[in-house]
Amino acid sequence: MVSIPEFYLGKNVLITGATGFMGKVLLEKLLRSCPGVKTTYILVRPKSGQEPRERVEEMLNCKLFDRLRVEQPDFKEKIVAVSSELTQPELGLSQEDRELLTSCINIVFHCAATVRFNETLKDAMQLNVGATRQLLAFAQLMKKLEVFIHVSTAYANCNRKHIEEVVYPPPVEPKKLIEALEWMDDGLIQDITRKLIGERPNTYTYTKAMAEYVVQQECGNLNVAIIRPSIVGASWKEPFPGWIDNFHGPSGLFIAAGKGILRTMRASNSAVADLIPVDVVINMILAAAWYSGVHRYSRPRNILVYNCTTGGTNPFHWGEVEYHINVFFKMNPLEQAFRRPNVNLRSNPILHRYWIAVSHTIPALFCDALLRLTGHKPRMMKIINRLHRSMMLVEYFTSHSWVWNTDNINMLMEGEALNCMRHT
Repeated sequence: MVSIPEFYLGKNVLITGATGFMGKVLLEKLLRSCPGVKTTYILVRPKSGQEPRERVEEMLNCKLFDRLRVEQPDFKEKIVAVSSELTQPELGLSQEDRELLTSCINIVFHCAATVRFNETLKDAMQLNVGATRQLLAFAQLMKKLEVFIHVSTAYANCNRKHIEEVVYPPPVEPKKLIEALEWMDDGLIQDITRKLIGERPNTYTYTKAMAEYVVQQECGNLNVAIIRPSIVGASWKEPFPGWIDNFHGPSGLFIAAGKGILRTMRASNSAVADLIPVDVVINMILAAAWYSGVHRYSRPRNILVYNCTTGGTNPFHWGEVEYHINVFFKMNPLEQAFRRPNVNLRSNPILHRYWIAVSHTIPALFCDALLRLTGHKPRMMKIINRLHRSMMLVEYFTSHSWVWNTDNINMLMEGEALNCMRHT
C-alpha cells in the first residue's frame, strides 16, 4: 500500500477556506510533508481592496510558514490563487479557471465556512450550505477527481447526546429552505430562526448539519469523506507548538483569564472539554483523503464520516481546564495584566450573573472612572462587553457533554495511515 506522501505525489489539490485558521495549517502541512504534490489551487475572494494573489502573498509571510520556507524555499511555486466567491453563481469562477480546474484537480478539501455563531440564518445557509451544493456540482465535472473531503464540525448534531459516525437527516429539506429564505425579509427570518434550529444553540451548528446532508444527497458518484473536528485549538507540535491566528472561542477566553480580566465563566466542571490541536485535525484530514483515495476501488462507495474528537480517548474536563489555567498563568504571568489571574467556573446561572457584576462590571466601571479622571479614554467596559458576548457564544458548549463514536478515527490511528504523518 502506498504511503501518504506517495499518494499525494503528482496530485493537483483544490482547497477552499485556505486563508482561514485550519486552511492555512492544511496548506502548510500538505506542502511540507508531501513535497511531491504537484500544485495546490486555493479559492480566494478579493477582500478589502486586495486581489486574491495579494491576500495569499500576505498570508504566506506569516510565521506559520517559516519552517516550510527553510525546508522548501521554492514552495510558493506550487500555490496558485484562484479568484472565487463561493456564494456567487458558478462559484464566481472565470470560464478559464473552470476549465483549468475541471481538467486537472485530483483532490478537493472543502474547508470554507462561516464560523460566526451569531450569523444570520440566511447568510449561514448561503455559505455553509449553498456554497457546498455548488462546489459538489462543480466537483462532479472534474475529470480526474479521486477524493472530495468535506470539513464539518463535531457539533453539527449537538442536539443529540450520542453521535455516531453517520449523516443524520435534518428536519427541513435544505434545498426548500434555501428557496424559502430567498423571498423572506430579514425580520421574518429572524422570527423563525429559533423555531427552525430547535435544540441547537446557533445557526452555525444547524447549517453545518444541513451541509452534511447536502453532501450525502448530492455527491453522486464522488468519493466523499466528512471530517468532524470538535473545538480546534492551537497547534500541538507542527509546525511549532502553540501556533494560532485568532482569539475566537476558548483561546480568547484563556488569554482573558491570563490577563486577569476574565474571573467568572458559565461552565460545568464535570463537562468534557473536547479540545483538539489543529495539527492533529489536519493530519486526520490528510490521512482520511489518503484512505479514501487508495481504497476507492476496493470498498463500497459510501461516505466515511470521522468524528475527530478527544473526549472518548483522552477526556479532559472544564474543571481541569480551570485549574491548569490558574496554575499556568500564576507561574507564567502575562505582561500588562489587569489583575492577578483567578478564573472560576460556575454552573449556576444566578451565581454566575452575581459574580459577573462583582468581578467584571464593577471593577471595569471603577477602572474607566480612573481613566477619565487621569485624562485617558475609558476602555475597560468595552473590553468586558466584548468578553461577555464571547462567553455567551460558547456557554452552551462548556455546559454540556457529548459522546462521539470514533471507530473510523481509531481505524486510521491504529493502522499505518499516520506513520508518515508523525511529528518531526
